[in-house]
Amino acid sequence: MKQHKTLLFSTSFILMASVTNAEESSQTKIDRAMSAAPPAISAKATVMQGDGTILKQGTNGWICLPDVMPNDKNPICNDATWMKMLQALTTKAPFEPDSIGISYMLKGDYGAGVSNSDPYHNNHKDAKDYVETGPHMMIIVPKAMLKGLPTDPSVGGPYVMWPDTPYAHIMIPIDDSKILMHNHKH
Repeated sequence: MKQHKTLLFSTSFILMASVTNAEESSQTKIDRAMSAAPPAISAKATVMQGDGTILKQGTNGWICLPDVMPNDKNPICNDATWMKMLQALTTKAPFEPDSIGISYMLKGDYGAGVSNSDPYHNNHKDAKDYVETGPHMMIIVPKAMLKGLPTDPSVGGPYVMWPDTPYAHIMIPIDDSKILMHNHKH
């Protein structure tokens, strides 16, 4: 009988540990996702995984994701307009904003940068205009409002990413010293 109780206890402990690890994993993702935006936004935001699984239901219309790309650990928090743009981007659909869209990446996009001109570059890290941006915000506006803004991240301050695409948006670095660019000569 003592052996049976020990086995039952050990099995229960393993099952509890598995459940705890799963909860911790979800909580880790929630915490990371919420770190993308100021607490005034992220505290009431819905936290969702890239596959659409809701980790935490929110009430303010914002969606925070623990990863921009699967497992890149670069969190992002988006309003409804930005979520529409991301959907269009992932399906290569046309997109024209009907309102201003705002996104936060207060942890930056380290290790997961992109070509500043081509969202579909076949190897972003080898793009001649590859850029990683530290803590930043992104704003979608009608294309006419982008006139006069630089498209070169190295000039400092806000710049336009993907300017010649339907997914053009303003990048607003919060810390310009955290911009990493590769200027390949091809």
